Amino acid sequence: MENHAKISTLFLDIGGVLLTNGWDRAARKLAVQTFGLDALETEERHHLTFDTYEEGKLTLDEYLSRVVFYEERSFTRQQFREFMFAQSAPFPEMLELVTQLKAKYRLKIAIVNNEGRELNEHRIHHFNISNFVDFYISSCFVHFRKPDADIYKIALDIAQVRPEEVVYLEDRSMFVDVANGLGINGLCHTDYESTVKKLAAYGLTL
Repeated sequence: MENHAKISTLFLDIGGVLLTNGWDRAARKLAVQTFGLDALETEERHHLTFDTYEEGKLTLDEYLSRVVFYEERSFTRQQFREFMFAQSAPFPEMLELVTQLKAKYRLKIAIVNNEGRELNEHRIHHFNISNFVDFYISSCFVHFRKPDADIYKIALDIAQVRPEEVVYLEDRSMFVDVANGLGINGLCHTDYESTVKKLAAYGLTL
């Protein structure tokens, strides 16, 4: 990668890169067990409506009305919301890595993620992500979801950078492929150590 452009910007996913996933299959399975839900019905209802929630076209309460509270429950919406929010945990090494890289290289940092508004805002504030992030191109804000290439085009427009100036950390290989197709330097994140090595190939070292 000796002839690559100077990197000025990092695009980052949140779930699977900076934090655990917000509301993934494992979290939903635990919710089914904890609250005594019907597993098949819950998953079907989730898949029918979650994309709409992530695109910012439903509130969390509307999502829950469709997926959980379409019938009487022995628990409250607030209890379920708190359970959902509690499933998030940080990856401290990754948070520190990005913070240090931003400071050393004066990088622009942008979040490019799929997330519903309430979950997204909880995770951003609870884990102090705004301490190092400059702007958010979240699906709930821009109404496009990865792998739609338009979300990356919006990110480039907002950052006002060329694709070759960007390194993008993402844990889903399909999304990396889409970004690479636009000329963005997409890296598939699997763990801290391998990502540090991949970043070093672009001149980003600590």
